[in-house]
Amino acid sequence: MAQSRSLGLDFAAVQSYCELTKPRVVSLLIFTAMVGMLLASPARMADIHWTVILWASIGIALASGAAAAVNHVVDRQIDGQMKRTHTRPLPNDAISVTGALVFATVLMVMSVVVLVVFVNKLTAILTMAGLVGYAGIYTGFLKRRTPQNIVLGGAAGAIPPVLGWAAVTGHAPMASWVLFLIIFLWTPAHFWPLAIYRSDDYARVGIPMMPVTRGVRHTSWLILAYTVGTVLATQLPYMIGMAGKPYLVGADVLGIGFLYHALRLIYAPDRHNPMRMFGYSIVYLSLLFAVLLADHYMVGL
Repeated sequence: MAQSRSLGLDFAAVQSYCELTKPRVVSLLIFTAMVGMLLASPARMADIHWTVILWASIGIALASGAAAAVNHVVDRQIDGQMKRTHTRPLPNDAISVTGALVFATVLMVMSVVVLVVFVNKLTAILTMAGLVGYAGIYTGFLKRRTPQNIVLGGAAGAIPPVLGWAAVTGHAPMASWVLFLIIFLWTPAHFWPLAIYRSDDYARVGIPMMPVTRGVRHTSWLILAYTVGTVLATQLPYMIGMAGKPYLVGADVLGIGFLYHALRLIYAPDRHNPMRMFGYSIVYLSLLFAVLLADHYMVGL
């Protein structure tokens, strides 16, 4: 019985440490990084350097997990007061602050070692820049000081395709920054609907999210503006010869859906619409990049 309880406690601890890494967020970051890797690779599956892709994915995942763990530490007090986050490991005392920081440090060191030894130094440098941008600049400074926090901090979440491209080729060309731009513009349109839905929580803890400081109506118009910007940015891969007409058709169909949800926030306000927009935004980005990959590998068939 004692051994069983011990194993149960160990399992609970493992779950708590896994939760610190925000696995759902990290999985989206790894997906967008792999998009960069695969687009930078030859259009023939047989010619892809899968070993590099594997090590790069591991290294980027470790760094993303480290950044997420630091975010948990910095936000532990406000997390305990918000409905969405009050069950996280630190507010629940499932993990100590020291334990979380040690865990984040170990993940960060492992990330640097993996990327430098098995990938390349440029990817390691850019990955660490993304970590500092999210855990330090966004979480530690911008989040509490400006309603533009998610816009300015969005660069950290937009960097993975550049990391992926650098991992495969050793450099970061314009095409990789086009992907960066798409995610950068998508981020406010993705996150602000959630901020609208949770605006009472953010107001309670004093976080100046856009719906709190400027109101839902103003934020909804900004969401529409960034949605339009995102849809326009998705035309660039076709315009620069990075993708063909199959991608363009797919991007435009998905973009119409994105615009539809953004317009509903303004012209058909409903308390559930922000979460519908939030949910669709995740589907939108995932399918957009899936279509981009499919277009790229049609050449290699």
